[in-house]
Amino acid sequence: MTAPSPPRPDTPPSPGTPAPGGRPGRPRITELLLSAFAGHRGVTLPLAPLTMLAGPSGSGKTSALRAYEALARLGGGAELAETFPEPAACVPERARADAQHRRGFRLGCTADGPAGPVRLEVAVQAEPELRIVGERLTANGLVLLETALRDPRRRTVQAAWHTAGGTPVTRGPLPDDRLGTALLPLRVAGRTPGQRRVLAAAEQMVVALRSAFSCDPRPERMRDPVPAGTGRLLGGCDNLADVLWRTRVECGRRHALLVDAVRAGCAGPVADLFAEPYGSGMVRALLDRGDGTRTELRRLGDGELRYAALALVLLTGPGVLEVDEPGEVPDALRTLTVLADGLDRALDPDQRTRLLHLAARMCERGHIRLIGAVSDASWAAAVTGATVVHLDRD
Repeated sequence: MTAPSPPRPDTPPSPGTPAPGGRPGRPRITELLLSAFAGHRGVTLPLAPLTMLAGPSGSGKTSALRAYEALARLGGGAELAETFPEPAACVPERARADAQHRRGFRLGCTADGPAGPVRLEVAVQAEPELRIVGERLTANGLVLLETALRDPRRRTVQAAWHTAGGTPVTRGPLPDDRLGTALLPLRVAGRTPGQRRVLAAAEQMVVALRSAFSCDPRPERMRDPVPAGTGRLLGGCDNLADVLWRTRVECGRRHALLVDAVRAGCAGPVADLFAEPYGSGMVRALLDRGDGTRTELRRLGDGELRYAALALVLLTGPGVLEVDEPGEVPDALRTLTVLADGLDRALDPDQRTRLLHLAARMCERGHIRLIGAVSDASWAAAVTGATVVHLDRD
C-alpha cells in the first residue's frame, strides 16, 4: 500500500484540524468590531468562551448582540434585506448623509482558528437603498479579499482576491446583497498557494460565524400548551414543551443534567421535567414533584421559567436549537455560540449564579460559547471562566 503524501507546506490546514504551533482547531469569533453601528463608534469587544456584556440601559448591549447575529446570518448566506429588516436603526444616530444622500454603518469581527487570526470588515449602505458597498478580509496584514462599489447603477461590487503567483490579484463582480466572503468558495479555484490561503481564511470565518443562536426566553409564551412540531427550540423558547417531548427520550444523560439544574433553581422538590400530549396535536410541560404531585409550567414564576429554558439551551446542541448548521463540518468540530439578551432578567441571585456556573462548565469543553448581556456583572466576576466586558452610554 502506498503511503499517503504529506501535506504541502503551502497548503493551509482546514478549519477543525489542529494546526501546528498550537493554533485552535475550532474556528471561533474572538472580537466584535463595531466601527459605526447603532450607538457604537470605533468599538472593539473582546469575546472569550464565556463573555458577559455589562452596562446600564442604553449602553449598547442589545445592539452588540444584534450585530453578531447579523454577521452570523450573512456568513450563512442570507441576503442583506433579510438580515437587516430595519437598516436605518443600525445607522449611528448623528451620522450625516453625504452629497449623494447616502448613510450607512460598518461592522466586522475577528475569527481565530487553524488559519490564524482573520479579520472581516463590512460597510453597508442603508440609505437611499440597502447594499454592501465595501468588504475586506485580511490575515496578518495581507488583504485576501476587498470589494468596493464602483457603479451605483449596477447591483454588484467590484471584488479583488489574493491569488499570488503570476497573477497576484484576481478581479470579478460579486452581488451587493450578500457577503462576498461566504461566496468565495464558489469563485476561487484553489489552484495556487495564494488561492488556498484565501479559501482557508474564508472558510474559517464562515464556520466561526455560523451556528449562532439568539436566545431571550419569554415566560408569557412558555406557559400554555403548544402544537407538537419539529422539536427545535425557538429563540423565545415558546415551544419549550415540544422540545422537552423530544429531548427527554433522545438523550437521557443530558435530560438528567437538566433535571438536576432545574431542581437547583426552582422552588420545591423536582423529580423530573417532562412533556405530555394535551388535546389534539398539542403538548404541555410539567414538573414531577416526586410525591404524585405534578405542576404545570404555567404555575412557575418568570425567573424559574427563564432559568429552566436557559439551562436547556446550555445543555443541548445545534440539532435541537433553531440555528443554521454548517452541514459540511462534523459536529465534533463546530462551536455553537449562544447570544443571550437579558441573561439575568427576572433571575434571583442564586439562579443567576448557578446558571453562570453551568455555562462555565459547558463552555470549558469548547463546543459552546456564550455571550450574555447583563445590567450588572459584579456577581459574575467571581465565577471562574467568566470574562466581563463593560459598556457605557458614552
